[in-house]
Amino acid sequence: MNTFAQQQQQHPRSQFDGGRSQQQQAQQQQQQQQQQHAQQAQQTQQAQQAQQQGGGSGSATTSSSVWDKFEKGDKIGEGTYGLVYHARSKETGGRYAIKQFKGGREGDGVSPTAIREIMLLREMSHPNVVKLESAHINHSEPSLWLAFEYAEYDLYEMIKFHRDNKENRRDNPFGLMPQYVVKTVMWQLLNGLSYMHQHWVVHRDLKPSNVLVMGEDPAVSPTQHGSVKIADFGLARIFQAPARPLSDNGVVVTIWYRAPELLLGARHYTRAVDVWAAGCIFAELLTLKPLFQGQERKTPGNVLQADQLDKIFRVLGHPGIKTWPELEVLPHWVDNTDNVRVRRPEWGGTGLHNAVLEAMRAAAPSWAQGHVPQECVPPREAIDLMSRMLDYNPSTRATAEEALRHEWFRTDPKPGANVFRMQGAATPLVRYPRRPMTLDRIPPAAAGGGPGAHPYQEGFLPGPPGPSARGLGMGGGMSRSSSQAAAMLAAQQGPQGKRRRMENVPGFR
Repeated sequence: MNTFAQQQQQHPRSQFDGGRSQQQQAQQQQQQQQQQHAQQAQQTQQAQQAQQQGGGSGSATTSSSVWDKFEKGDKIGEGTYGLVYHARSKETGGRYAIKQFKGGREGDGVSPTAIREIMLLREMSHPNVVKLESAHINHSEPSLWLAFEYAEYDLYEMIKFHRDNKENRRDNPFGLMPQYVVKTVMWQLLNGLSYMHQHWVVHRDLKPSNVLVMGEDPAVSPTQHGSVKIADFGLARIFQAPARPLSDNGVVVTIWYRAPELLLGARHYTRAVDVWAAGCIFAELLTLKPLFQGQERKTPGNVLQADQLDKIFRVLGHPGIKTWPELEVLPHWVDNTDNVRVRRPEWGGTGLHNAVLEAMRAAAPSWAQGHVPQECVPPREAIDLMSRMLDYNPSTRATAEEALRHEWFRTDPKPGANVFRMQGAATPLVRYPRRPMTLDRIPPAAAGGGPGAHPYQEGFLPGPPGPSARGLGMGGGMSRSSSQAAAMLAAQQGPQGKRRRMENVPGFR
């Protein structure tokens, strides 16, 4: 049995000695409480240090309140962990997404989610990773605020636009997403993933709503127009030589984008889980709906998500030990939970190519007469790359670096720096509309924390929640989509570059 297989096996834990005296139990409880208090104090100190230290992505501030530095706009999102507002810098006029983490009970300290996000993002600096501009701690409340760069769109909203407007040839001339847009998104997404993985960071929550796209607003640097940004690092972590199995962190990755090794109960996993999620996003850009759209079993713990596995097996076929040797040590496979090892007739696998093309024809506009519009047809190379990203075996699944070297990216149309327009083009291929601001309180049912707390609930697909009681978008805790969490300030510049008065800027009152 190889090392990976040995790691996957569960080691028996020592049981509590029932004969221990009550005095010893009380002493142990007291020691545990002291350790918890020390850990909470350390978390608070770490957050303060993350605020004070300069980083690759963020800058420090000594302001006692974030609103000393920013002009508050409307609320964009609300979730279990906090609120997101759009805001404008009083100093530069730049636009930002300001996320406030809700205060916990007295003595709880700063949220580990917030600490993880700050500590990772302040060390990373890459064109395809969202930029944390600054962190602010208000000691009088107390509260923690993070200021992110503003992004106008996200992939969820872009997919939704094509889906809702497939018959509108004026605004959506291709019906589906053009190949240039798909290829540029995937190139930049994989480029950001490659940077993260080379620095031993695994995201663990990739999905369309967590992939932002910068707009072409005059306030945005031209070099940033149409660039992709990976966002929401609330579940991200360093995966180099972890002290404990990563499964100890609980369930990760929204179910439709969750890799099969996670679904089968793997205790140890790698950056390959991000590549699987990116492969699912790839398919969704083409078909305008999730490729594996299973129903989540609403049970605590790492239970077998049988319906999600069923959706995967119907397309890719039933896995086997021959091509995926580590199957023999995955808990749900070993236990044959819900007869997952028994191959069913419907698990023969329709094949990825057939599944994608069939879904694209179903999503195509009526004027295409049952065909996929020529500008949207994925070539053989595209499906080949997708199949390598959706390889069952994490050990042979393509890495982000390998995917970037794939021949598909060397064929026309080649990926560009701007998702919306090809190099030298005077107009964008598709004019994606700006999203409306969120003015009212988000209903509790959509405020994160349970099944259904997902942007797909907002009108065109029934959808799963995030991997835990958390939200979406600009870091852990927002129940709205990341584009809404990032859709800050529709501030426009005047003809001579002079900014309009704040009361005339959408999102400000």
